[in-house]
Parts: sequence; structure tokens; C-alpha cells
Amino acid sequence: MIPPEIGGKIIFGCSTLARIWILINASARSALDNPTADKPQPRIPRNLIAVSLGSFFTDISSEMIVYLLPLFLTNVLGAQTAVVGLIEGVAESTASLTRLISGWLSDKLGKRKGLTVFGYSLSAVAKPLFLLANTWPLVLLLRFFDRLGKGIRTAPRDALVADSVRTDNRGYSFGLHRAADTAGATIGLAIAAVVTYAAGASAMKLTAATFHTVVWLSILPGILGVVSLVVIAREVPPILKPKPMGEPGSPEKITGAAVRQYNPRLVGFFLVVALFTLGNSSDAFLVLRAQNRGLSVFDVMLAIFIMNVVYTIVSIPAGQRSDKIGRGKVLVTGWLVYGLVYLGFALTGASWQIWVLYALYGLYYAMVEGTARAYVADLSVPESRGTAYGIFNAAVGIMAFPASLIAGILWQGVFGWQGLGPSAPFFFGSAMALVAVVLTIFWLPRLAKE
Repeated sequence: MIPPEIGGKIIFGCSTLARIWILINASARSALDNPTADKPQPRIPRNLIAVSLGSFFTDISSEMIVYLLPLFLTNVLGAQTAVVGLIEGVAESTASLTRLISGWLSDKLGKRKGLTVFGYSLSAVAKPLFLLANTWPLVLLLRFFDRLGKGIRTAPRDALVADSVRTDNRGYSFGLHRAADTAGATIGLAIAAVVTYAAGASAMKLTAATFHTVVWLSILPGILGVVSLVVIAREVPPILKPKPMGEPGSPEKITGAAVRQYNPRLVGFFLVVALFTLGNSSDAFLVLRAQNRGLSVFDVMLAIFIMNVVYTIVSIPAGQRSDKIGRGKVLVTGWLVYGLVYLGFALTGASWQIWVLYALYGLYYAMVEGTARAYVADLSVPESRGTAYGIFNAAVGIMAFPASLIAGILWQGVFGWQGLGPSAPFFFGSAMALVAVVLTIFWLPRLAKE
């Protein structure tokens, strides 16, 4: 039986999720029943509802598995932390680099929905195959296909949202999408926490049976995420009318011109994000650090659950705040929080501190994830917005692999070198966050004047 204090935390999180879905449903009926172009655009349009529901269900499915995966690799399959870094680096780089291609393709086709649905479908198919994983190379292969699906869907999905919402409402819209995404993650984590608690609340290691139970539970919400997009989403009117290839105004010529006309501040922002990501290793290392500091598997799941509750609560207000005071100020604040959190993970000496750090980590996510996407929309032109999101995510992807690989090497060492210990990756991440803050404050404004 789950203790009252644990149940109270889960009930608090679920009540927060309920409030968010009441907000979505307040506009859902009119958006679904009256999608005509001659009426004022609702604050929460149909496509935002579709994408939010798709992300909601998909993250219920994904987050059940993703935070248990590093424990499955190390506790069940006996993999080393360097292998965890390799797998996560390959997975995230695959996702991010694929976004560059899918974003460009959605611009060229003038369509977003098909690629979005295909990407969600690929991830939904990959997850049940984790039941067959008995070696780390197979886990690597499945993570590759899962993240390939994420890479295919993300840039077209973000462009679909940006194309469907009012320009003065982008921060709120992306904040709402991130809140729905994280609400699903929170529910997924709650389910994983219940399963791990039932398997043994004080267990310090994950078992194969517990992991497989979670994988089975992840299948249905993954399917519902795909169905939500297929049924509800509608293709936005094409921004470009197809013309013969090579003719003036053809898709590739317009896209190429748009790329050359990118706001220098957007290009600079891509570079800043890339540098920040070099220190932003996979969250798998936070899980391993929490276990390193004495948290049980159940405690780790509960700490991540709390992180996602904070993320869900703050995402919409953070997006609204960026609409009012500017994206840069919110991003700088979020990166400062990240730097302090990673410094805390480096210096932590007690298990209770992990709980506080995870809650603050949710604050970082809420302030940065939606705001960064809205910022890309602000500084890009509509006809190449998919490409812009692809470049943004490629900037993350280029650094995702070395970030996780560096973290694994700093922690464990390689080729006979013993490494600097568990604190080293977090000192490095904190330093790179500070670099991003300094560049955003002093360098990006100079680019805006050019």
C-alpha cells in the first residue's frame, strides 16, 4: 500500500494536471466545432489542442521508460556509465539531427501534419520492442529508432503550432504545449513510481521484471497519442504555392533566400544554444547521481515526478511572461537556474538535497523549453519556419552526443584514465550555462543592432 504522504504528492500533481486540462477544454469545443477561417482565431486553436493531446499521451508512454532506462542498463544489463553516455548521446543526436531534415522537408512540401504523425507512430512502435532487449547494443538500436521518430516529428510539429497561433500569443501557446507534454510525463512517472514501489520501495536496484511491467503499461498511451493527431489535427494552408523546380519562387529558392535573410540574432541564438548544450548531458546522469547519493529506485521516480509537477505548473506563466518582457530575459533566468542546479548536483552530499534540486530543475525546464521555441518563431520567416526549427534542433543535436559522452568520460574515465568522479560532469554543465548567460546578455543584443 502506498503511504499517505506519497499518495498526497501524487494527488497534488494530478489535481494540477486537471486544472491544465480544464483550461484546454474551455476552448476545445469551439475550436473543434467551428474551425472556419472567417471567425476570430481562438486563443487555443484546433492544432494546438491536437498537438498538446498527442504530446500528452506520448509522454505518458515515454516517461515511464526513459528514466528507468539508465537503471536498466546499469543494474540489469551491467553496462558502464560510459556506455550510458554513448547510448544517450547517439539517441539525442539522432533525434536532433533528423529534425533538420524533417523541418526542411515540411517547408518544401508545405505540409506539417503527415511528418508529425509518422514521427509519433515510429516512436509508438519502437517502445514495445524494449521487452526484447537483453544486451546494451539492442537498447542502443531501439533508442535510435525511438529518437528517430522524435526527430521526424518535432520540427514539423513546432512549425505547425507556430503557424496556427497568433503572433502575440506564441509564448503562451508554446508554454501550454510544454505544460501538456509535461503533464503526460508527470502521469507516466507517477505510474512508474507506483510500479517500482510495488516491486519494493527500498530496493536500490531495478529488476528486469519491474522494467518489463512498465514497458507493457506504456503501449496504450503511445497509441492514443498517434490517434489524437490523426483525428484532430488539420493541415495549415500551404504558405507557398508549388511551382516548377528552378522557377522563381520555387520552394527551394524561397527557402534558400529565407535562410540567407535570417536575423543575425537568430543565428547567434543557435550558436549560444549549441554551447549551452555541450554542458547539458543526458538527464540519465542525474538519475545515476541520485542513486549515487542513496535514493532508491522509487525515490528517484518520485523526485522526477515532483520535477515534472513544477515544470507543468510554471510552463504557462513562464510563456506568458516571455510574451510581456521578452524571451531573452526569461531564457537567461532559466539558464542561471540550470547552472545553480548542476552546481548543486556536483556538491550535494545528502539525499534530501536531490529532491530540492530536482524541483528547481523543473523550474529551469519550464522557463527555457517553450520560450526557446517561441523565440525561434519570432525571429524566423513563415515560409522557412520548419527549416528554422530544424536548424535549432540540429544545433542541440550536434552537441548532444559529445555532451553525454564527455559526461560519461568525466565521471568514469576511459582508456585507463580514472576520470574526475561523479561531480565532474555537473561542474562542467554549470560552467557552460554561465557561458550561455554571458553571451545572451552581452553578445546577442549587439547582433540585434547589426
